[in-house]
Amino acid sequence: MIAFIAITFLVVLGALMLAISSGLRFFESKRRKQLVSVLRTVTETEEPRVDLLMNPDDKKRSDEEMPLTKAIHNRLNRILSESGLDWTMSRLITFTCVGFGIGLILGGLVPFQAPLLLKSGLAACALAWLPLFYVKRARGKRLDAMEAQLPDALDFLARSMRAGHAFTISIEMVGEEIADPLGQEFRALFNEQNLGASLDRSLANFGKRVPLADVRFFSSAVLLQRQTGGNLGEVLGRLSHIIRERFRLKGQVRATSAHGKLTATILTVLPLATLAGLIITSPGYLTPLITEPLGRKLVMGGVVCQILGNVVIRRIIRIRV
Repeated sequence: MIAFIAITFLVVLGALMLAISSGLRFFESKRRKQLVSVLRTVTETEEPRVDLLMNPDDKKRSDEEMPLTKAIHNRLNRILSESGLDWTMSRLITFTCVGFGIGLILGGLVPFQAPLLLKSGLAACALAWLPLFYVKRARGKRLDAMEAQLPDALDFLARSMRAGHAFTISIEMVGEEIADPLGQEFRALFNEQNLGASLDRSLANFGKRVPLADVRFFSSAVLLQRQTGGNLGEVLGRLSHIIRERFRLKGQVRATSAHGKLTATILTVLPLATLAGLIITSPGYLTPLITEPLGRKLVMGGVVCQILGNVVIRRIIRIRV
């Protein structure tokens, strides 16, 4: 009995010590990542040239001047950074390769009379694309959330400056009061300023991390006020009002184009759902579409018409605000 109690005590003590050690390592790793993210842009030696208008075409031209592999690598790194996910390039490549391998295996199990290479290749490409699709979707949601938070942040910044606070202190207050993900970027902007980076460089890095047109307008307004003078609080208040009015107009456009989006979705999904149902219920019914030359032409024609129809509908319902 005494031995059982002693063994139980040692097991519980070991589990408790392991949990404490794991927790300490987790928080230490989190603090280390925060410090690295703060120092990442400050420790760069090259001082970038900052354009007051922050023209996005400059980024495109710089990407075109790079080699293709380096441009793709930089683009993927930028997407991962903007998504807010704790993913690295190696993890994305690993998930892509795993999806490709699973697709090769599952493609051969599809009960459809078609060449094995074709089925496996299509399934592998579809599953290999899913990790990148997930990252882009997370990036889009994060950017939308930051765009929705930006008017409140600008109003808070304008009120803080009207109350007599300095611009740097106002940035710190915005980072503390505004929720993530935008609060995290404002805290990074303040940390760069606090560690000695110039305002031009900090705003340029802020615009790179948050690639929104409204952020470029904010950076341009701050830099112009620094060079020419003026009431920055009033300018930021007007910018916040303009952003809110644009959100209202975008909501009206979204409500107007909802019918077209639903039509495009139904017309796209319906043929694919019918095809999947026929493959499951009658696997040999669609065999002539693959084995016969005329069937292959009909399939290619259907795919081309689907793509053209989606492009036309999206160009009709896509209204830029």
